Amino acid sequence: MNISKKDSAELNIDASEIEKFSRIASEWWDPNGKFRPLHQLGRIRLAYTLDRIGNQFTLDKTGPNSLDSLKIVDIGCGGGLICEPLARLGANVTGIDPAGENIKAARHHCADQGLEIQYYDITVRELVELGERFDVAVCLEVLEHVPDVECFLKECRSLINENGIIILSTINRTLKSYALAIVGAEYILRWLPAGTHNWNRFIKPDELSAALVKAELTTKNITGLVYNPVLDNWALSDDTDVNYFATAALS
Repeated sequence: MNISKKDSAELNIDASEIEKFSRIASEWWDPNGKFRPLHQLGRIRLAYTLDRIGNQFTLDKTGPNSLDSLKIVDIGCGGGLICEPLARLGANVTGIDPAGENIKAARHHCADQGLEIQYYDITVRELVELGERFDVAVCLEVLEHVPDVECFLKECRSLINENGIIILSTINRTLKSYALAIVGAEYILRWLPAGTHNWNRFIKPDELSAALVKAELTTKNITGLVYNPVLDNWALSDDTDVNYFATAALS
């Protein structure tokens, strides 16, 4: 889907952000490529997501089809890194992303895996207009790329059922996050292409909670995410100085 300047403002997306990720869409499923950090985060992102889903719904957490009663949408799905494990657990999964190249990569990989996932290159607003509703909305590493977060959260709210939840992850706006998420990750370690993030768009947890309130959502959980350079892994933590998750439900 080609996004004009007018369309970008109307749909609450940043065309330059779409172009940025479209250029590297072919690398989504390369664990050693430009999306290596997201591959490393895969286990912990899924663990947090399943914990929050299990906390909200009565599910068989041990079964291979533990999510087969749920309809889940991944907002800003990229190449489908979180869609696929959720689909393998039995969920009815829809992935949306305004970058058509990302959706092409997601569909291609999904077909190779023999999975059934609905992928669409549309925005949240367009999905709302189609009348779709879900039990769970997952939106990971997306908020820091959105021009109007409060408006975006209101749109996300319109996608979930009465007993549904929204699971988010983003980056705190601190000096520590600037040093680690931008200087360290983009310019020193080269984990991400330079310019991937804009520090001014990072969101403090209290700012996110306030935006959720305005969107008529209630924050149910905030959990930090930290990187251990010695072990080269990520873990959940009380430390929200850099990365953090949040879960919200209808007020």
